[in-house]
Amino acid sequence: MSEASNQVSAQASDLVVGAMGFLGVPYQRGGTSVETGFDCSGFVKSMFEQTVGLVLPRNAAQQAAATQTIDRSELRPGDLVFFNTMRHAFSHVGIYVGNGKFIHSPKPGAEVRVEDMGGSYWAKRFDGARRVNGEVKVTPVR
Repeated sequence: MSEASNQVSAQASDLVVGAMGFLGVPYQRGGTSVETGFDCSGFVKSMFEQTVGLVLPRNAAQQAAATQTIDRSELRPGDLVFFNTMRHAFSHVGIYVGNGKFIHSPKPGAEVRVEDMGGSYWAKRFDGARRVNGEVKVTPVR
């Protein structure tokens, strides 16, 4: 494995482990921190800034547009998974953790949690997978 591939794998592992540390944080529309709670895209944005040092766009559709499309069969921990939960594409985002599961901040009244993408609700609403890599137009944290 190349040095660049090793670095990406290590960052993805750090991202997933870091995200797991936020299990149980409440959902908050517009939330972007543990103090305020998170909405789905705020959670993803915060995890990437804290663990990988990259600034992603603020909402799920913008995050989808800024990242590289991959096939579901190519999913690796740290990739983004998108769902149509509000009758429009890319209205929800989470972070793939492996074994068909993802971590996300789901909805008002709920908390950051891990769910199975194969469950009927999520399987019907899956919109695609994306990867954040060096070719993507994201802004590094300085």
